Amino acid sequence: MTVYIDGQTMNIEKVEDIARKGAQVAFSDDAKAKIKRCWNVVEAMVKSGKAIYGVTTGIGEFARIRVSPEEGSLLQKNIIYSHAAGTGDPFPEPAVRGAMVLRANVLARGNSGVRLSTAEVFTKMLNCGVTPMVFEKGSVGTSGDLSPLSQLAEVCIGEGKAYYKGELLDGGVAMKKAGIEPIQLTYKEGLGLINGSQMVTSGSALLLVDARRLLKNAMIAYAMSIDALKGVPSAYDARLHGSRPFLGQNAAAHSLRMLMADSEIIADKSGKVQDGYSMRCTPQVLGPSIDCWFYVRDQIETEMNSSADNPLFFPDDNAYLAGGNFHGQPLGMAIDFLCIAMSEVANLSERHTNRLLNPVLSGLPDFLVDGRGVNSGLMVAQYTAAALVSENKILSHPATVDSISVSADQEDHVAMSPIAVRKCGEILRNVGAVLAIEMYAAAQAMDFRKPHKPGRGTRIAYDVIRQHVSFLEKDRVLYPDINKIAELVRNSAILDAVESGIGELPLRLS
Repeated sequence: MTVYIDGQTMNIEKVEDIARKGAQVAFSDDAKAKIKRCWNVVEAMVKSGKAIYGVTTGIGEFARIRVSPEEGSLLQKNIIYSHAAGTGDPFPEPAVRGAMVLRANVLARGNSGVRLSTAEVFTKMLNCGVTPMVFEKGSVGTSGDLSPLSQLAEVCIGEGKAYYKGELLDGGVAMKKAGIEPIQLTYKEGLGLINGSQMVTSGSALLLVDARRLLKNAMIAYAMSIDALKGVPSAYDARLHGSRPFLGQNAAAHSLRMLMADSEIIADKSGKVQDGYSMRCTPQVLGPSIDCWFYVRDQIETEMNSSADNPLFFPDDNAYLAGGNFHGQPLGMAIDFLCIAMSEVANLSERHTNRLLNPVLSGLPDFLVDGRGVNSGLMVAQYTAAALVSENKILSHPATVDSISVSADQEDHVAMSPIAVRKCGEILRNVGAVLAIEMYAAAQAMDFRKPHKPGRGTRIAYDVIRQHVSFLEKDRVLYPDINKIAELVRNSAILDAVESGIGELPLRLS
């Protein structure tokens, strides 16, 4: 499979195919033509003696200092050296691969002013499996992800460190083993490799893929709980939700109806008129998180297919413009929103677990185990869920409300968007575990409801869980069970089985 880079049609699915699944990449013919045309404009401007930011001038606070064309190559290399100032743990390789293809996609738009041979080093590295080692911390999100992208660029010029065939090597060694000629920089090319938001955009794209999977697993977990608790089905009626036409709310209600269809547990009437809010309002609470996901996707895919660089060249007008298209605010604010949305997924899940464990609310044995007083059952599993939910609330504080002036106040408003991405990744890991605990409790509750059977979809989820985790007859160590179900959530085993059995759980109704 080959993904063609054209600067216009990149999306989160293509990023995942390249970053995680190793799809091959190539520039489209149109992109190649745009890159060449823009480079010709840069060459002509330099020869004319025009002052061009970052090309014939210094950068940041040094933009007031002119640089001769003869010093241009040294300037571009020094830009990479001086900006490679990161720290912390290395990024996972898929995040770096995603950043490489997204930087190539920026160059494909034909506004950045690099040679085609320079742009094609990214595609060669991706196709041959050379992945720069890049530290996670050091970017303030403006002017783009300068520090991490500089580590990426180091390998492009045959320096730094890179992973190749499972080994961490000197960048030059990795490039040589892969048969790739490093770049000999000229004019704007150092800036052209680093002056954008591609580490944040890559991380955001992969988070969105994972968040979509968690939203669907949440529908399954919630349906299992409502089913096991003999939820009142009128709360999920299509007519009720159609009267309040939020898209996410209606999709959530639709999926709950699919999952709980034909439930013998719910059919065994309890005499209740309505349930508590965490059950009755499940579509109204999950729906906004679904709607947020679509908003964030629009923001991230807009950025993917934008000219996120500075300065930009416009061949049609024979012009260049210096501005701020590298600024990470649109990304940081969107991911901050996703942090809130996904934290709410876990908040609701923990409330369902609480209702399952409390005999006053559930009508089931205390903490879902027989032998009151001798066995604690799933009591402390809820403690874990509560701890993770509380941590998520703290992590949901927005990163983008902070700004620290840098570069002698030339760069006096920054986005801190990389922090938003890092904390969102931690939130998603926590959400997966909280949903696993809810599923664990709901499956246990379903066993106490026998011989009545759960719904069409919830029954499939129950069966998958029981293939890996047995009924809790008496106390045992819980973390292996929790971690196993969390793995089934994250690797889509439960979701895939459910959708194979009853059809797709849509996040949007057609």
